[in-house]
Amino acid sequence: MGLARKVFKNTFFSGSAIYLASNIVSAAVPFALLPILTRYLEPLEYGEIAIFLTILTALPAFVGLNAAGAANRKHFDTDFPESEKPYYIAASFQILLVSTAAVAILMFAFGGYISEWIGLRKSWLMGAVVVSASLVAINIRLGQWQVRKQATRFGAFQISQSSLNVAISLLLVIALHQGAGGRITALFLVTGLFALLAVTLLFRDNLLRPLSYRPEYVREALRFGVPLIPHSLGGFLLIAVDRIIVAKMLGIDSTGIYMVAVQLSGAMAIIFDAINKAYVPWLYKTLGENDETEKRRIVSYTFVGYAVILLAAAVTFLIGPTLVSVVAGPKYEAAGYVFGWLVLGQCFGGMYLTVTSYIFYARRTGMLSLVTIASGALHVVFVVFFLSTFGLVGAGVAFSVSTGMRFLLTWWVAQRSHPMPWFHLASGRTR
Repeated sequence: MGLARKVFKNTFFSGSAIYLASNIVSAAVPFALLPILTRYLEPLEYGEIAIFLTILTALPAFVGLNAAGAANRKHFDTDFPESEKPYYIAASFQILLVSTAAVAILMFAFGGYISEWIGLRKSWLMGAVVVSASLVAINIRLGQWQVRKQATRFGAFQISQSSLNVAISLLLVIALHQGAGGRITALFLVTGLFALLAVTLLFRDNLLRPLSYRPEYVREALRFGVPLIPHSLGGFLLIAVDRIIVAKMLGIDSTGIYMVAVQLSGAMAIIFDAINKAYVPWLYKTLGENDETEKRRIVSYTFVGYAVILLAAAVTFLIGPTLVSVVAGPKYEAAGYVFGWLVLGQCFGGMYLTVTSYIFYARRTGMLSLVTIASGALHVVFVVFFLSTFGLVGAGVAFSVSTGMRFLLTWWVAQRSHPMPWFHLASGRTR
């Protein structure tokens, strides 16, 4: 019972609760704004906002080069002095500045072509680069609170940012009638302000030496982050391509119905992400102790977690149609039949998080990128095939198949990167 006491201490529960509340508030922003913005914006304007937000999900693969993840992982190197960590974080910011400048130059040079292709103003494309860079800076600050188990500060910062985002968006769109530009301007202003605040707080907490330069730390951070670029792009392909294909094959109305199911199933992702934020620091610390008994207990509790997750997914197949009809109304009743499949996919995503932690701990991110990009590419094929076979429900089936395959492949990579006694519990042996 030693592991149970350690895992389920109050700090774990309270941390998870704070991360969950913070994630819910942040994720609730688009849901809260949606019924308001659609009443003040024309469909074309709302489409511009959707495209802008889509661009924001793709740019972080290149802006920052996963600098926040590198800084987070470095914290758990037991032989790395605390006094050197501010220099490593400075290296992460130096990577952020250089990569942002490079992306901005490319966007300035080719933004006209991209603007013509996707229908978004070039000035907004340049703004998306700045917003992406600001979000990376914010994530570096949030990550340092997370690895130090300072969940209260993490939550206060994130909730404050989300609340101000809503307030300024409503002011610009409703009171000042600035349309889609108002929503995008709000994102630009709020993320920029909080990025400056994030840097200030890092400096105040003696976690940043902005004028230092340690090339060895820059190289190490790049070795961590660059192999994750395909991983980020594969993830983007996995979560975005289905909506585009649904629109092309079944029409915009079907996409709207599908998005209702997507948004509702996203509640599972919020819960998994919150738990993972509290779980990862504890897991890294425990793995650093290299105790075989603790490893076997980690595995046993992980399998229990998988059983609970899959049971929850099974229940949603039964209650999905009724739940969606009650929440979204009879017009979206068809979304209920997709809902269970999407929840199953989100559950595979939660299980995937439990095994990626071992890969990040071992710094074997190259193989993870191959798995993700392969899963994303196959997802395109699955969506087309299952849509043709099952209609709208096929998009949900494709999502669950793709995320399930990604989980199994990642589990295999995780075992090769940091062996755990997954199938040796009974004998007590560890590979």
